[in-house]
Amino acid sequence: MNKYTVGKATKGLANYIIKKGGQKRGVAIAYDCRHMSTEFSKQAALILNANGIKTYLFEDLRPTPELSFAVRNLNCIAGIVVTASHNPPEYNGYKVYWDDGAQISAPVDSEITEEINKITDYSMINMISEEEAKDRGLHLIIGKEIDDKYIQSLKAMSLHKEAVEQVADDFKIVYTPLNGTGNKLANRILKEIGFKNIYVVEEQKDPNGDFPTLEYPNPEDPKAFKLALELAEKVDADIVLANDPDADRIGLHVKDSKTGKYILFNGNMIGLSIAEYLIAENKAKGTLKPNTALIKTIVSSNMTDQICKYNGVKLYETLTGFKNIASVMKSLEKEGKYTSIMGYEESYGCLVGDYARDKDGIVAVMLLCEAAAYYKTKGMTLWDKMQEMYSRYGYYKEKQISVVLKGADGAQKIKDMMDNLRENPISKIGDYEVIGIKDVKLSTYKNMRTGEISNIDLPKSNVLYYEMENDYWCAVRPSGTEPKIKFYIGVKGSSMENAEEELNKLEKGLQVLMK
Repeated sequence: MNKYTVGKATKGLANYIIKKGGQKRGVAIAYDCRHMSTEFSKQAALILNANGIKTYLFEDLRPTPELSFAVRNLNCIAGIVVTASHNPPEYNGYKVYWDDGAQISAPVDSEITEEINKITDYSMINMISEEEAKDRGLHLIIGKEIDDKYIQSLKAMSLHKEAVEQVADDFKIVYTPLNGTGNKLANRILKEIGFKNIYVVEEQKDPNGDFPTLEYPNPEDPKAFKLALELAEKVDADIVLANDPDADRIGLHVKDSKTGKYILFNGNMIGLSIAEYLIAENKAKGTLKPNTALIKTIVSSNMTDQICKYNGVKLYETLTGFKNIASVMKSLEKEGKYTSIMGYEESYGCLVGDYARDKDGIVAVMLLCEAAAYYKTKGMTLWDKMQEMYSRYGYYKEKQISVVLKGADGAQKIKDMMDNLRENPISKIGDYEVIGIKDVKLSTYKNMRTGEISNIDLPKSNVLYYEMENDYWCAVRPSGTEPKIKFYIGVKGSSMENAEEELNKLEKGLQVLMK
């Protein structure tokens, strides 16, 4: 990631936009706290300007979900965000969005890549001065006006502002942006819906690309909560939240009123908590539309299915990666039959409503705090509510196991493992019978009891999904960004203890697939 790679990517994107006649619609550009993010984003803008393409560059760092919102709100042809999300400090990245506000997907992704690969000489990459770009009306700076519209869109998702007002004097929130982009907007939305006691981790409050207090700026990592939990103990917080540096992911701890300890929620528990709150409370208020849909990835919790079934909500499943959720949202919008209330994935990301097309950790902060406040008026915590959900829908528990295999040898071993699993379909994982196998790469479903093969409707991807009895399952896929092969497993137990025991048994049975 340097000025040459950024220049090449931007010139290729510019050529593609010109082919599509989208120069006047323009490109929205945002960036995070990483080293060189400011410089790379300005460079991208001035290259686009040199090619006659209007740009809307944020005045300062902003969360990734606001970039998605800006693309849609400004009717841009595309968007760029310079961010490395939750990766270590030495990383940076360049993500491109298309006119629906979602990350580029087929066929646009390969078509843009083709244009980038045509740039063989860096002298082909032209750039003009900021002064000239502004004189030509091509270089626009955006900020407060988009912030205001974005915040209004989030507030429209609020369901129980009266509950926030009821408990505001003694409800305490600890929040950390992990030295990233989230603090300004997370604080603002919480205050605007009525929260008064918001404690931000001082050492992690300001943007800092070195992330000096963190091994890894990722809210999925329990160690990232060390300072936040220390502050929570000090102020006796009800809820503890963290966004990753570009504020598209959300991490959560909730105080257990019975033990006084803080319970860590994983990505599935976070998604399920928000889904239950949105669906059940809209239903209670009479505002749950009959054509409501929820979208999840195939490796997210099967409790989602039960929540949807119980409340009469249509469920859609898609592959991992939020661009796939966004693609389903786009299809639903086009067809007009169903409206998405929420999309979520187990990797700590969700989007509520349709104001954007990427996961949004800021709206998640708002809704988790509001839900916790609402349940507090009922004498409950989010953890109490989670236990009530287990009792109603079933004791679902999931886990992801990653096997790191580096280098060319590792890549070959991953390929061999996937090939072997395809060529030799397994009928049992440990003690558990496999009743069906989805091969997403081949778009097939094999009934292991009858041998019948049918087609499935999912985007092609190198994924194998094993259905087992009693709502147990396992999925296997190579990582798209790291030298890993990932195994996902899920069970449904008769109690939390039983679910934990069954998950451990399934994981042991999985060892044979990892060889």
